[in-house]
Amino acid sequence: MSKRLNLREFQQTLNDRMQDKYRSGSQSSSLGVQIAGQNWLVDMVDIGEVLAPPPLTPVPLSKAWLLGVANVRGNLYCVTDMAAYQHKGKATGSAANRLLLVAERHAFNAALLVDRVLGLRDARGWRQSEADGPDGYRDEHGALWRKLDVPGLLEQAEFLQIGG
Repeated sequence: MSKRLNLREFQQTLNDRMQDKYRSGSQSSSLGVQIAGQNWLVDMVDIGEVLAPPPLTPVPLSKAWLLGVANVRGNLYCVTDMAAYQHKGKATGSAANRLLLVAERHAFNAALLVDRVLGLRDARGWRQSEADGPDGYRDEHGALWRKLDVPGLLEQAEFLQIGG
């Protein structure tokens, strides 16, 4: 009899395998996302899960970029609209919006709302230029991608102070 996995176990196994490949150096992949019309790269080791936004419960007297709290399988996550946090408008509100749950290793129940997920990207061959800044990359088509530093975000005082 074959062992049956539930969806959560399957996602965790897949995520663990991808992170193992990333750590071993055999593949340098990041998740490509779009925030306020800009392309961003997020290290796979910083993401625990990607999902469609569930219903949110508003948090009174919080900053405008904190959309509320989401219940994901019994765990509460503070949901940040990354476009609003970066002072670049608001998330589109379309069906393509996704939540990036911050990986458990960071010990933060935070979820980052992005406009859309663009898929896995390998930026090893991409070029950097001083004009694009230290976190800017150009892909093979010349499109600009920026690196989203999740650990750095979690250390920012503004991000940690949600009270409006």
